[in-house]
Amino acid sequence: MKILISADMEGATGVTWPGDVLPGAPQWERCRHLFTSDVNAAITGFFDGGADAVLVNEAHWSMRNLLLEKLDERAEMLTGKHKTLSMVEGVQHGDVDGIAFVGYHAAAGAEGVLAHTYLANSLTGVWVSGRRASEGLLNSLVVAEYGVPVVLVTGDDRTCEDAKGYAPHARSVAVKDYVSRYAAVCRTPARTAADIRAAAKDATALAVRHEPVRSGPFAMELEFDAEHLAGAATAVPGVEQSGERRVAYTMPTMYEAIRCFKAVTTVVSAAVEDQYG
Repeated sequence: MKILISADMEGATGVTWPGDVLPGAPQWERCRHLFTSDVNAAITGFFDGGADAVLVNEAHWSMRNLLLEKLDERAEMLTGKHKTLSMVEGVQHGDVDGIAFVGYHAAAGAEGVLAHTYLANSLTGVWVSGRRASEGLLNSLVVAEYGVPVVLVTGDDRTCEDAKGYAPHARSVAVKDYVSRYAAVCRTPARTAADIRAAAKDATALAVRHEPVRSGPFAMELEFDAEHLAGAATAVPGVEQSGERRVAYTMPTMYEAIRCFKAVTTVVSAAVEDQYG
């Protein structure tokens, strides 16, 4: 049995504000240890539950945040950017039985600690076939096309609530409770590690590959915080402006939808100017 862990940082233990997750910031260096602790707890739990292999896909920002030298030696880590499936890279090879979303967060425009969808601020909302989309929802639709179930989700309490909509059978662990986008009531690392380990052990039983789910086409709509970003996004073939600050496109599969989404966010990021966005 092989488990893939998609590891993001905004939903990690103790993380509450931008400086905690921005590479190079003083608090980021400290929070890397907390992030690694959450991931290690999941790794340990999956091996407790009978997993034979665990691959950790680093999924935050530079995708070089986890401390490899502190990682459980039984696991392997995929680190670095420019991966075909980005946050769920590795699921496409046919050898993954279940996936865990560790350190995840709520969607852009929703309540949640450091809530966003891919872009920290420029994207104010993402919808897939009419549903407000978190990174968890988007990634769950991608992995479903490879027959891989989401078995564990960790993050703040709003993230766990969001997960009920896309992975109702998955185990979840709230490592903190939302107060505002930049504040939370946090559990200690010792407590969250124990909770994540126990949940991961239980979640191992859910790691059973199923037939790929083809539920497309997927109608994507994206809303930005400035109208010129919507115009910039239309440089991507198939993307059309649907409102003053919105664009839309439709793809037959989630694989194609997420690839287009990545192209749009790359183009839009290049169009953002300092101060005014």
